[in-house]
Amino acid sequence: MSRIFIVFVSKMANESFNSKIGAIAATAGSAVGLGNVWRFPYVLGEDGGAAFLILYIICMVLIAMPVMLSEFMVGRMSGKPVATAYSSLSGDKRWEWLGNSGTAVAFLILSFYSIVSGWTLYYTYLAATGQLVSQNEEEIYNTFSQAASDPVIGIIWMLVILVVTASVITRGVAAGIEKFSKVLMPILFLLIIVIAIRAITLEGGAEGIKFMLRPDFSKITPKAFFDALGQAFFSASIGMGIMTTYGSYISRQSSIVSSVVYVSVIDFGIAFLAGLMIFPCVFSFGINPGEGPGLVFVTLPCVFNQMPLGQVFETAFFFLLFIAALTSVISLFEVVVTFVIEKFAMKRQPATILSTVLVSLLGVVCAFSSTVFNLFDKITANILMPLGALFIMFFIVHKVKKYDLLKEINIHLDGESPSKSKVRLFRVYFLLAKYVVPIAIAVIFINGVLDWIGIKF
Repeated sequence: MSRIFIVFVSKMANESFNSKIGAIAATAGSAVGLGNVWRFPYVLGEDGGAAFLILYIICMVLIAMPVMLSEFMVGRMSGKPVATAYSSLSGDKRWEWLGNSGTAVAFLILSFYSIVSGWTLYYTYLAATGQLVSQNEEEIYNTFSQAASDPVIGIIWMLVILVVTASVITRGVAAGIEKFSKVLMPILFLLIIVIAIRAITLEGGAEGIKFMLRPDFSKITPKAFFDALGQAFFSASIGMGIMTTYGSYISRQSSIVSSVVYVSVIDFGIAFLAGLMIFPCVFSFGINPGEGPGLVFVTLPCVFNQMPLGQVFETAFFFLLFIAALTSVISLFEVVVTFVIEKFAMKRQPATILSTVLVSLLGVVCAFSSTVFNLFDKITANILMPLGALFIMFFIVHKVKKYDLLKEINIHLDGESPSKSKVRLFRVYFLLAKYVVPIAIAVIFINGVLDWIGIKF
């Protein structure tokens, strides 16, 4: 993704994105999801606004970007998707477990994330047909409770999401993922900007902007730090096999460092715009910004219902959520499909069909059992992703030669001497990869386990 000349090339299927715009759109879609548009605003609201935003940026630069860079390098150096990238690069079959773990994370996340994604499409349907605009606050809350607890609703809309995703994936990289992303990502940007402009122009909306931009450092607490660390880690789609698989598609002429920077900037930009879209509305109508997870599905519909042209903006908002969710589902699905292709020597179409069936079956289990749903969520977020990222950093530091890393990030190629500034950049990255990032990931892991057993800071 050298964001100007990036070309993704699939070593397995000899596929590639045909345009730089398509490559940018697809890669941005892999990082942008509900974590940006749904989770980021409510966590920002809970943790005090601008002060949390500063913590988040620091964590993004010092933690998320080095891990993303490491995953890209493993993918490109091996020329393999996550399933076999680590064993292939190290020449040691014992490292195959790390690639399998990344695929397992993507598979488990898909089983419940596709249900949540289905809710966004369901809400788009409700908004477009005027069923939300006619409801009061209690009725809107009951609508969300029903959607979250009714397995039939969950399964129906999950299957719609998976069928759409499969139709994209089965067409391959250029004709499927690239073509679809080139349409979806501009729509996402356009919708979020339009809604943000409308929100900012609401009476009292300026208070929401101040909340996001005027830091109150007394709001910084251990919880805010852990939330910022976790948000940066999970928002960037690291530790779930996506970036390693996409790394295997990056041409050797492209700058991986530029790729990481652009993905991170787009990822943060969408999250920030989501805040500008939501908090002016919240402050304009006197709502507590720390409403929590229900902010999007319960509180905001009440706000839209009080706005001029409320149904139009409500429908646009939930369609925006749907697009953000779908782009992430496509990226997760690509990890699972490439695993099936690689492990069972299958062609893309039958591999996609098999993957769809398996994800659907596990999704049905999640739809009928909130216990399984929550278990998969906790296992992936609190255990598998942090541990996977921790071993990725161990692998990159101890199993790959420094000289090879220098070449891979385009600092030292063809015998040319790198500049002092680039050498310093590499030293900073390696220092972060060896010491800072593992410690931060360990903190995320420990905090997640403690939170799971009911101990909160």
